[in-house]
Order: sequence, then structure tokens, then C-alpha cells
Amino acid sequence: MSLADRAEATGTAASAPVPDPRLINEDLAPAGKRTWKVFDLFALWMSDVHNLGNYTFAAGLLFLGMNVWQVFTSLLVGFVIIYAGMNMMGRVGQRTGVPFPVVGRIAFGVWGANVPALIRAVIAIMWYGIQTYLASVAVDVMLLAAWPGLASWTHSSFLGLDALGWVSFVALWLVQALIISRGMESVRKFQDFCGPAIWLVMIALAVWIFAKAGWSISLTSTPHPVSVGEQWRQWFGAIGLVLATYGTLMLNFCDFSRFAPDHRTVRRGNFWGLPVNSTAFVILSVVVTAGAYEVFGKEITDPAYLVAEIGNTWVLVLGALTFAIATMGVNIVANFVSPAYDLANVWPQKITFRTGGMISTVAALVVTPWNLFSNPTVVNYFLGGLGAFLGPLFGVIMVDYYWVKRGRVDVDQLFRAEPGSRYHYRKGVNPAALWAFLPSAAVAAVLALVKDFGDAAPYSWFIGTAVAAGLYGLLCRKERAAAAGAEG
Repeated sequence: MSLADRAEATGTAASAPVPDPRLINEDLAPAGKRTWKVFDLFALWMSDVHNLGNYTFAAGLLFLGMNVWQVFTSLLVGFVIIYAGMNMMGRVGQRTGVPFPVVGRIAFGVWGANVPALIRAVIAIMWYGIQTYLASVAVDVMLLAAWPGLASWTHSSFLGLDALGWVSFVALWLVQALIISRGMESVRKFQDFCGPAIWLVMIALAVWIFAKAGWSISLTSTPHPVSVGEQWRQWFGAIGLVLATYGTLMLNFCDFSRFAPDHRTVRRGNFWGLPVNSTAFVILSVVVTAGAYEVFGKEITDPAYLVAEIGNTWVLVLGALTFAIATMGVNIVANFVSPAYDLANVWPQKITFRTGGMISTVAALVVTPWNLFSNPTVVNYFLGGLGAFLGPLFGVIMVDYYWVKRGRVDVDQLFRAEPGSRYHYRKGVNPAALWAFLPSAAVAAVLALVKDFGDAAPYSWFIGTAVAAGLYGLLCRKERAAAAGAEG
């Protein structure tokens, strides 16, 4: 299907001009096949949510002083807000059929879009490596519990990682590389499998813990009671942290929604995957953690260590496989697809989706993520600072599409770079987008990183989004008025 045909399908003129080869390849062009159904999007969210990080995050809230009901309500509110944001970005992707770096051209300009794309790509590549490493650690724990003789493999190290760690890490790295080398259809099939598989293991783990606890687990008590005021602070903080966590994927959700046949499919897939499934999973995680505390009398927030308590070799092997699959699922969804498109956007003539994915995969290995993760400066300041930029990017792109452009996008013009084209702005960059993004990103980064603003840190994503949206709205009042006048 030609770009003109695809543009006609999205409501733009059929007489499309020839696109600039510096801005397009087959992967960046509007999607020709819309094969993603409700279950595919639902399974995508299962893959993204069912991982060690989310389990540990939810379980950790219990030991900060919140009870199960408080964790449930805070995370439910957070996921409802995320659901709304995903639907907004999902509509943009579904209507235009293009991935995030091309959507970014609407607000930032055909060349300026590389700013949000590369910020998102760097964050994703770093976390791709770190998530793979964390999964390999879980595998190591259970392999050692099942076969203690493997301890001899941990006595020597190379580049900061012992032999057993290298075996686990490289094995997971190769499996992920094989899946993603086959393109987006392979990604869809993999996450359709791994999301439901994790549910089965988690339910089995919950039943085992309930039985060990005598089928009675308190939902209103907490191991570390705190004052009512502190509970409220933690309640709102949990909502803010959930938004910050999912702000990454909220920014580039159009990478997936572009393959949906209609927006109703996107909304339904998001509904079952976010408010329903995501809340259910984290609450199951908290209940299992509460039960483990009653049974073993200690805080176990990592499911890998909980499975190790079972003491059965085959259960340990199954657990290792399950947690590896879970982490690969979230890694591919949240940390692979985005940089694959983002890097393709930098040089479309040479870099395809598969090539961008392979570059990302190799980079995630070269940076030795275990060293990154063990360095608080890198994780907290570098990755934390970049992460704070994602909210302002989301704010600018959403206000531009829904308020300034009023939902009207000429898809053909997204692939035109000559002066005077609709999204060329000034030398291919929209100054208003940058002027709104830069100060709001600075505000969000300060709130997220400076210790004096520790109480506001959980809300840095939300505050950065709001500041950027407000600034961009002020800077684009004339453009909005002109768009409204043209419609009138």
C-alpha cells in the first residue's frame, strides 16, 4: 500500500506528494495492516505489568505503612489515570497509523522530533539492559537454590559479573534478540503468550501462601503502622509513582495502537489491561507478600526469594523460567519497541525497525547494565533525570494534538521536509515546543532529583506534564485561534 493510499485511509488527501526519503521507510510509514485486536492489547498490558519490578514496588508499599486496602485504592486510581492517558495517545496512533517519533513531528517538527525520540531511546536502552540483568539475578537465585553446586561458578568475575551471572544474562539476552529480530508480529505473538502464563504461576503461588497461612490473611493491618497523615502522604505518593513508572510507555503507546483497526479496540484493550488486570495483579502481589510475612515472619518483597522458600527443585526451575519470561515480556514491550522506531527515525534510509532493534540490543549489552544498576548516581541522577523529561514531552504532544491542532493532522506532510511544509516550522524545528519543554523538564528534574524537594518527587511526572502543557498552550494561542478560524 502506498503512502497516498494509507493517507486516504486516515482521512487525508489521496493526491499525496512524494515523501522525503530522509523521513520515511516502510516501518515509519502509516501502518498498512491493522491486525491488533482487543486481546492483543490486553495481553500487551499483562506483559508490561507482570514483572518483578511491579511486584516488588507493590509489595514494598505494604512495609511502608499502608495496608492492603490502601494499596488497592491508590493503585486503582493511578491505573485509571494511566488508562485515560493511554487512550489519548492511543487515539493519535490509531488515527494516523504512525509510530511515536513520527507523531512527535506534529508538535516538534520533522527534525525536532528527534529530541523526544532520542531521549526516549536512551532511557529504554539503559532499562532494557538493567531489566535483563534483574531477570538473570532471579534466575541465578533459583538455580543456586535448586543446584547448590553451581556456587563454584560465582567465585570469579569478568567485567563485574560472575560466570553464572554471565550464563543467565547472555541466555536471556539471546532469547530476546531472537524474538525481536523477527519484527512486530513476533512481538505480538510473544506477549500474547507470556502475559497469561505469568497469571497462572502467580495464582498458584497465592494459593500456596494462603494454604500455609491457614486461609486467613489480614487486609487491614500493616507490619509497620504509621500515622494517618503519613498514610495519606504515602497513598498520594503511590499514585504519583505509578504515573511516573508508566509515563514512559504512555509517551510511545502509539507504537502499538497504530496497528489497531479502530479506537474502540484500543479503549477496550486498555480497559481490561489497565484498571482491571493491572490493579488485580499488584493487589495479588501485596496479598502474597502479606501472607509470606505471616508465614515466614520476614519481609520478602522479591517473588524469586519467595519461590526459593518452597524448596522443591522443579518448582524452582519453573519459577526461574516464569520470572525470566515475565521480564522478557515487559522488556520487549516497554524497552525494545520504542528505541527500534526511535533510531530508525534518525536515519530511515539505513536503519529499519529490525536494525534499530539490534542496535538497541547490542548497546544494552555493551553498557554492562549490572554496573549501571549498582551505581546509584547513574540510576538516580542520569536515568532519573531523563525519566523526569518524559512528562513534559507528553504534555506538549497532547496539548498540540488535542488543543492546538484540534485533532487534525495531515499525515502526508509528516514526511515532507521542504520549507513551507506544514510541520517544517523553523528549519524543521518548532521553537514553541522546545520553549515549553526545556523549562518544564528542568522543573521536573529538580523535583525528582534534589533532596530538598523529596516530598514532591513522586509527583514530578505530573507536575512536569502540567507545566509543559500550560506553557505550550500559552505559546500557541495564535496558532489555535488560526486553526479555529480556518474551521469556521
